[in-house]
Amino acid sequence: MKQLGWLGVLMLSALTALGQNGIIKGKVVDAINNEPLPFTNVLVIGTDIGTTSDLNGNFTIEGLEPGLYSLTAKYVGFQDKTIYEVLVTNSKPAVVEFKMEEAGSELQEVVVKADPFKKSAESLVSVQTLGIAEIERNPGANRDISRVIQSLPGVASTVAFRNDIIIRGGGPNENRFYLDGVEIPVINHFATQGAGGGPVGIINVNFINEATLYTGAWPANRGNALSSVMELNMREGRTDRLGGTFTLGATDLGLTAEGPLGKKANFIVSARRSYLQFLFDVIGLPFLPTYTDVQFKVKYRPSSKHEFTLIGLGAYDEFALNLDANETEEQQFLLDNLPVTPQWNYTRGLVYKNYRDNSYTTVVLSRSVLDNTAFKYEGNDDSDPDNLILDYNSQEAENKLRIENTSRWNGFKINVGGNYELATYTNSTYNKLVTPFGVREINFESDLTLNKWGLFGQISRSFFSERLTVSLGVRSDAIDYSDQTNNLLDQLSPRLSASYKVTDRLSVNGSIGRYYQLPPYTVMGYRDSSGRLVNRDNGLTYIQSDHLVAGMAYTFPTNTRISVEGFYKGYSNYPFLTRDSLTLANLGGDFGVVGNEPATSSSDGRAYGVEVFIQQKLYKGFYGLLAYTLLWSEFEDKNGNLGPSAWDSPQFITA
Repeated sequence: MKQLGWLGVLMLSALTALGQNGIIKGKVVDAINNEPLPFTNVLVIGTDIGTTSDLNGNFTIEGLEPGLYSLTAKYVGFQDKTIYEVLVTNSKPAVVEFKMEEAGSELQEVVVKADPFKKSAESLVSVQTLGIAEIERNPGANRDISRVIQSLPGVASTVAFRNDIIIRGGGPNENRFYLDGVEIPVINHFATQGAGGGPVGIINVNFINEATLYTGAWPANRGNALSSVMELNMREGRTDRLGGTFTLGATDLGLTAEGPLGKKANFIVSARRSYLQFLFDVIGLPFLPTYTDVQFKVKYRPSSKHEFTLIGLGAYDEFALNLDANETEEQQFLLDNLPVTPQWNYTRGLVYKNYRDNSYTTVVLSRSVLDNTAFKYEGNDDSDPDNLILDYNSQEAENKLRIENTSRWNGFKINVGGNYELATYTNSTYNKLVTPFGVREINFESDLTLNKWGLFGQISRSFFSERLTVSLGVRSDAIDYSDQTNNLLDQLSPRLSASYKVTDRLSVNGSIGRYYQLPPYTVMGYRDSSGRLVNRDNGLTYIQSDHLVAGMAYTFPTNTRISVEGFYKGYSNYPFLTRDSLTLANLGGDFGVVGNEPATSSSDGRAYGVEVFIQQKLYKGFYGLLAYTLLWSEFEDKNGNLGPSAWDSPQFITA
């Protein structure tokens, strides 16, 4: 019995040791020059556990039980930096990196406490950040990043089978998405061309380390957006050994692999395949969708002054009709009207960063392609070519270069740069329409090559012992589409934001700015049967939106923040579709193609409202989100009268 007793004690001790085998490894560096910050204090919030970084800025914290932890780094002359909800497991070390921002020049010898909720110097208002734990535990989101951010203030949801992002009353085509600094034009399977929304997200949230949504006052180095910019930061692959996971989701199955590539590089890659077609066939639906996607990231650091990031994201979507599901009137209606719509897209990008003493330069090269096809035969009988009623083939390709430099000088943070883009758009459309005046045929082909360019700059600084922070930015864009669009001065986009700390916990924030966005390629490239660019001749130009935001935020000692913001957006030059007598701002919430018809830049609109947001970061095991939005969205009708838009949602609550 004594032997069994000692055996039980040994087994219990082993299990206890195993349960406390979690490790957090990381590095502390200067955000501007990437130099390591030695002897930085790194503390686990809510515990007495902590450590100090070594001469190379590295640190390790061991002996942690599996769970979520928040860490704070403190270094003299720099703002405190907090990283929330680091997931610690026994299977692999958790890896974090603290990029510390230097305090104002008048406070070099003291520690400055930063707001625990992320707010960059360039964007001081209307910005929300979610960590990976908040993304993964979001109820009903099915690990889809588009659905996750629908829990944030000002973000309205649409029908349950789509994840369109409606920000502060703006259409789903008014948002831009960046993955590790690379713009991703398409983030959804079966995307609506000209709008971008869809039923299922492409991005694998297993890769996402942090998501930041700007619904106003986004940095000047991010252009061509009217309602929001979303920055997604991917985590890096393991550096200790090879590893992988298998995931079985509600709609798909996936495989992820990661590991080191020598001593200076690592990788992470995933592939997913849906099995929706089998489920839809079993329950008798007349359509069978199938999607596949691949995503990868490679990080290479030849030295502390140079780093390369290679990313890729691609999807292939198939859509077949289930001709056996034709028993009910609803099934027959869908079979008679749904086209077959195969689609594929990809983005690949390379990001290079070069760090110097007081600045760093970023170079981003990327290529994105969307290929969209749709065809339909009357009675779904393709044996007779005369039965063809829809034959649509289109491709959008964008090749982008962005160069920018971020520097620190006398307490100022300065970002300047420029971008160039070569875009091509092709379209072949045949559509037979039945109208009250008889059968009408639309038949045209379009081939368009476009050169785009832009310049931007932003300067930010804190004053009065870090209480007042001001950021002034400006950018300008042009394109050789027409005489109305090729002058940089015609699309001058200034913006100003400020934040004042009334107390250490209460801040008052505001911004004002003008933003421009090009209409979709489907509108720009529309031609008539003679080959004339109809909308260019109609004076089609950039869409303009003027933003005004004001609010306040209060942060409690329990890592809880309550914010209230009022906003106003005034739209002008929105494309008005003359065939349907409808502004493009009301479209994009369904499948197919948006804007492939005559239009003029003649529609105006506005959106305004108030948001209340309560965000609880991890504190003693408790966390959560609650948002309330009061909103009005109005656009002009064919008579020039303002009326509720398709995205007008007077009140909604998300949690």
